[in-house]
Amino acid sequence: MESTTNTLSNSIFKNQQKYNHEEYQYHTLIETILENGSLETGRNGDTLSIFGFSMIFSLHDGSMPIITTKKTAWKTCLKELLWFIHGETDAKILQSEGVHIWDANTTRDFLDSRGLKETQTGLIGPGYGFQWRHFNAKYNSNTGSPMNQGIDQLKGIINDLKNTQDRNSRRLIMTAWNPCQLDEMALPPCHVMCQFRVHHGNRLSCAMYQRSVDVALGMPFNIASYSFLTHLLAKHCGLIADELIYFMGDCHIYKEHIESIKLVLEKNPFPFPTLEIHEKRENIEDYKVEDFVISNYKSHELIQMNMVS
Repeated sequence: MESTTNTLSNSIFKNQQKYNHEEYQYHTLIETILENGSLETGRNGDTLSIFGFSMIFSLHDGSMPIITTKKTAWKTCLKELLWFIHGETDAKILQSEGVHIWDANTTRDFLDSRGLKETQTGLIGPGYGFQWRHFNAKYNSNTGSPMNQGIDQLKGIINDLKNTQDRNSRRLIMTAWNPCQLDEMALPPCHVMCQFRVHHGNRLSCAMYQRSVDVALGMPFNIASYSFLTHLLAKHCGLIADELIYFMGDCHIYKEHIESIKLVLEKNPFPFPTLEIHEKRENIEDYKVEDFVISNYKSHELIQMNMVS
């Protein structure tokens, strides 16, 4: 029996030879899971799963890798990213902007199921943006605010990227995985760490590691989110966005998504759109959705799939 690793390598080589579009990396992953995935029963249902995959997306000339073989709600993704950048943990802020991706995981029943009976409804706990901006600060489960500053990882990275003496450091790492506070979070972070690196003096790349990848629904958001973030940091720090390198651990397709995600494989991708960030703001928190202009995003139709919480 051919190993999953060999089959995966062969599939990637075949698609790279046949097609000249980075989105086919996504198709290769879907095909590999459908053909070789292990049926696993997890916390929230049955999945087909493989362990380990990677992709590289160019960000040259404003390229913005938003998946096109199914419509991707990139503006929803951007609003969540800006919420992270502000260090927010109150999903009601997102709800007020028409974003409901955290609704199911911040209900009273869900929080109680995680043992978070003191956490107010609508709060995600000290996850993602909280760790980016207030790493290991004491979390107020009534307000979602930090009770002390903690470590502002994002500010530290920005300071280093703006400093020509420090921007080529190999230590520009930001993590959302804090074992000290995992039990206070509605969900432990899925995208757990990213590293930024400057080469050739001014070209900024991001490598992101994700421990758990919902290939059908979450993954297109994750690609777009860290591409937005890399473009934003490049703009803010006077650099040029270069690449997103995406490393994955458990890559899975939920059983109820299998037939729907097969539709993606029937489509040919359109060229990726481009991103322009109109204005360089004074502070990273000052950027608004309106500052990000996506041009020429053409996609196939939306594929309806329910989120598995």
